Amino acid sequence: MVQPLMPKATAVWLVDNTSLTFEQISHFCAMHPLEVKGIADGDVAQGIKGLDPVSTGQLTREQIEKAEENPELELTLLKTSHDAPERKKRRGPRYTPLSRRQDRPDAIYWMVRNHPEISDAQISKLVGTTKPTIQTIRDRTHWNSANLKPIDPVALGLCTQTDLDEVVRKAAAKKARAEEKIRKAAIKAGTIKPTEETLIPIEKQAAAPIGGLIKADDMPKESAPSLSESAENVFSNPTEKPGASEEEPAFDADSVFASLKSKPTIGDQDADGEST
Repeated sequence: MVQPLMPKATAVWLVDNTSLTFEQISHFCAMHPLEVKGIADGDVAQGIKGLDPVSTGQLTREQIEKAEENPELELTLLKTSHDAPERKKRRGPRYTPLSRRQDRPDAIYWMVRNHPEISDAQISKLVGTTKPTIQTIRDRTHWNSANLKPIDPVALGLCTQTDLDEVVRKAAAKKARAEEKIRKAAIKAGTIKPTEETLIPIEKQAAAPIGGLIKADDMPKESAPSLSESAENVFSNPTEKPGASEEEPAFDADSVFASLKSKPTIGDQDADGEST
């Protein structure tokens, strides 16, 4: 896509002098809508002077007026004999102006806290710092750790939202590939089972009873106890107490009273007149 000359300065001018939406400006300037919103809030592109795209022959006043009336209409760059060169991808750490270098620890702290999957090399290339600095912030051994505050690097003007989204996307994809590799290695080693073996098929889930209860008809015949057999086991084999099997002696009323009469009572005397 052909970009306008000085896209950020052009976006500043469009935000200040037109009523175009953030999406229209971001599409024309090849920027992220959140970055354009940051320009409108004064958090991004501070100190950048706006560039009039009409005076440079990149837009016409009629195009801007039509786009203001129709938010769905997209601005198109006018064809000129001098096209802007395509922006090449930079290699190595990004250059950071002197006025922004004191904000880099806050941006690094924000990325380490909100996107731990991003590697130190990616942070170094995105923000323009060194790996030892990132490591000190991760370990909380930085000389200014007590005063660090997590701030979005896009809001600080250290990178664009598009570059940040691209880095996050690549880091997430790399993390997913690493986790899949570890899972396959664990399955090969036999420590875990594949997902297909652990999950219940949908057909069996639909046929399963509600609440996970198993009917008596669904139980295996050898494991399902018979009702009559259970009753016989309960009532025919009661718990026997010790000594219950011994026969108790039978008592007769006559023998009991006869034994009582044979015992002398108090006050009875024998034939010699002595009391027993």
